[in-house]
Amino acid sequence: MIQKRYRSTVAHSMTRRALLGGGLAATATLLIQPAAAQRIADLRGTIDAGEFGVRPGAADDQSALLQRAIDAAAKRGRALFLPGGRYAVANLRLPSGTRLVGLPGQTRFDYQGGGHLIYGERAKSIGLEGIHFDGGNRALGEYTPGLLHFADASDLEVTGCTVSGSAKAGIALDRTSGRIHANTISGARQAGVRSIEATGLAITDNLVRDCGNAGILVYRWNEGEDGTIVSGNRIEKIAAIDGGTGQNGNGINVFRAHGVIVRGNRVADCAFSAIRSNSGSSLIVEGNSCLRSGETAIYSEFAFQGAVIADNLVDGGAIGISIANFLDGGRLATCSGNVIRNIANEGPYPAEVQGFGIGIAVEADTAVTGNVIEKAARIGLHMGWGPYLRDVAATSNVIRDCPTGIAVTVVEEAGPALIASNLISGASAGGVVGYRWKDPVTDDLTQAGAKTYPHLSLSGNLVS
Repeated sequence: MIQKRYRSTVAHSMTRRALLGGGLAATATLLIQPAAAQRIADLRGTIDAGEFGVRPGAADDQSALLQRAIDAAAKRGRALFLPGGRYAVANLRLPSGTRLVGLPGQTRFDYQGGGHLIYGERAKSIGLEGIHFDGGNRALGEYTPGLLHFADASDLEVTGCTVSGSAKAGIALDRTSGRIHANTISGARQAGVRSIEATGLAITDNLVRDCGNAGILVYRWNEGEDGTIVSGNRIEKIAAIDGGTGQNGNGINVFRAHGVIVRGNRVADCAFSAIRSNSGSSLIVEGNSCLRSGETAIYSEFAFQGAVIADNLVDGGAIGISIANFLDGGRLATCSGNVIRNIANEGPYPAEVQGFGIGIAVEADTAVTGNVIEKAARIGLHMGWGPYLRDVAATSNVIRDCPTGIAVTVVEEAGPALIASNLISGASAGGVVGYRWKDPVTDDLTQAGAKTYPHLSLSGNLVS
């Protein structure tokens, strides 16, 4: 009994000492926290902008002081730390080696007008992290295409930042390499991110929303190798305030850029396309979720050679996937493993060419296999347009509840097409129907006694 009481007393004493010690330690931690924070900053190699008189929350313009701090930090090869608060600034230029680090959600640059907010030209190894850049919808200079603009920059990294309220693009890049990663970009009058003639760029894991004309643009003045990777982004609510029939209003838009990879993005509520590539060869569009597009959800068009469109989900749109413009040299693709559903017969402009309400449309040198198409308002799979059909194979697709399962051109001079082993159900106007331009001109070609065409080979299709 004495032994137990002794142990209890010792335990109680140890507990009191632990509590007292813990309290003292906590108090000591609170007392030394600023010094410790400074030591951590020193270890990381940062300089506090306050050393140069930069003051968060100051009413006066901080641009000159901040520029001096930026230049000094870059010259010393150290990052510049911006404590939480608002900084009234404009027309900052970033030299090579600049690294600006803020507190996410707290450090904010408020653009004061009169030109640009951030600019870097022919600079190397620039980094921006944890800063909110707010354009306030103030006018930008004619010379700059975006609130943040980088030209001929290499090894650029913009990470964990917020860019809002730009009167033009949010982030504009010219001939730039690097990474735009995990940022939130909203309210840009033009594009959220605009890249022209990239030299090794990755645009990954960003949230881009509520932009006036585009989400992410990957452009080139002349066709050529680009190789930009657009992956893991969430893009939503993209308008087309400058109008047109497809040049605006797209979530991800590739133009004349070859070798681009568009993978694993979620794109919703775009006025035109979720993903649109014009004259982009060696294109990969894979594993994307495309919801409620106003026009064609996924588009590979005009003078392209080589496109892989695979394993995407399309729910909503006026056309699900279009691989088109053989007349202009568009050819050579695979379209496989996609799920397309709920395709409407109305678009953002009066219907042209073959019209809307089509699940998948293809023209030349393309394999269409293993796709599932459900509830396209007019046609599940559209093959060719007039004489513009060549070497297309449609095999092992499942087409459900579309008035016409497969529409294939039977115009003179149309090239070869294979239609085999497809499962078509609920096609009230026919499983496979021949078309002359816009008009159906045959009965169901899968039925016994149907007219045959030398350029078509049909076998093993199940129509119910």
